[in-house]
Amino acid sequence: MSEAGPEARSTAGPTAGPTAGPAAGAGGRGFGLYLHWPFCLSKCPYCDFNSHVREAVDQARWREALLRELEHWAAAYGAGGNAPPRLTSIFFGGGTPSLMDPETVAAVIERARALWPAPPADPGPGGLEITLEANPTSVEAGRFATLAAAGVNRLSLGVQSLEDEALRFLGRRHSAAEALAAVALARRSFPRFSFDLIYARPGQSLAAWSHELARALDEGPEHLSLYQLTIEENTPFHGAWRRGELAPLEDEAAADLFEATQARLEAVGLPAYEISNHARPGAECRHNLTYWRYDDYLGVGPGAHGRITLAGEKLATRQHRAPEAWLAAVEAEGHATRSRRALTREERLDELLVMGLRTRAGVSRSAFLRETGAEPEALFDGPALGRLLEAGYLRLDAEGMAATEAGRYRLDALLRHLAGAQVPAVA
Repeated sequence: MSEAGPEARSTAGPTAGPTAGPAAGAGGRGFGLYLHWPFCLSKCPYCDFNSHVREAVDQARWREALLRELEHWAAAYGAGGNAPPRLTSIFFGGGTPSLMDPETVAAVIERARALWPAPPADPGPGGLEITLEANPTSVEAGRFATLAAAGVNRLSLGVQSLEDEALRFLGRRHSAAEALAAVALARRSFPRFSFDLIYARPGQSLAAWSHELARALDEGPEHLSLYQLTIEENTPFHGAWRRGELAPLEDEAAADLFEATQARLEAVGLPAYEISNHARPGAECRHNLTYWRYDDYLGVGPGAHGRITLAGEKLATRQHRAPEAWLAAVEAEGHATRSRRALTREERLDELLVMGLRTRAGVSRSAFLRETGAEPEALFDGPALGRLLEAGYLRLDAEGMAATEAGRYRLDALLRHLAGAQVPAVA
């Protein structure tokens, strides 16, 4: 997986089916559609996402199931006289969605645009951004032209490294030369593209990372996703770490790499608009901004999560995780939603902070009001909030609340200080 999806976690920085669907949300903000394709050619040793290796995938059967799931949610929008919300972005994540038949990609895009009002397909401001994640292997790169013809207008390329030895360590199936060739092909095939790298690898020096980052910048990207390697449970890397066969980079060294990365990207006009994501102004991934702004998104596909607003409630949805269970549920019941529950206002506040403080812009006052009914000053202990502001970790002004650069370096600790706020009762 290249960029953060609804079930993704950051790897950067130091330290029963629904009866009604999402309304347009407060202020008619619209929603993003996340579609999860769970299949990969192989499982990378660091990956704990919901991805699976299968000898064969019945593409036609999966295509019909995905379309049926979309139909289910679109029908739910009409319950209670709800107006259908505006579709603002589509994101094909995984897994490896570039292994989908382009016919399936085209069918999903066409059906989604038929089911919900949407602007013209255009990755620019105001258009419908349609992103698909891909790997740089020659098999997948050969699909770029047909995927673009299917309607994809933004590619997120899982490069992960520009060093062959590191690619072997990370279990990738491509070489550095293939990665650079795929970047060049993506540039020719799509109006916009991004690629991602994993750094802070075991033994990686600042000099080595600086050289690799310079090679990436030579490609002139508008958007880069840069993730620090973390050891996740239930992965081969975790097993190797427990056996003493893998030693992660020391925290202090990882922090040095993080700070140097922020400074370098800022200097070349690719500031971090989110802890791990850098873009030239206007080239941010608008679908991922949906998550970080805590706007509505609908998650479809095995294990996909969603956050949808209906009648003033924020609903957390989750689909069956196992591919076979998901497929069987859709074919038997018309949908594969495993759970759907209303979040408390305290939960909404916690999620709003976890997502929003990752970004440079932070959390707007309108978002606080939308999710909790209160201004930030009414939500947090005054002296504790004052200490964070005085220490220079938070900024609170007429626009809202944001973590400073120093605060984003210490985001986990900052969030712990803000956790557990009591949301005042609504009169």
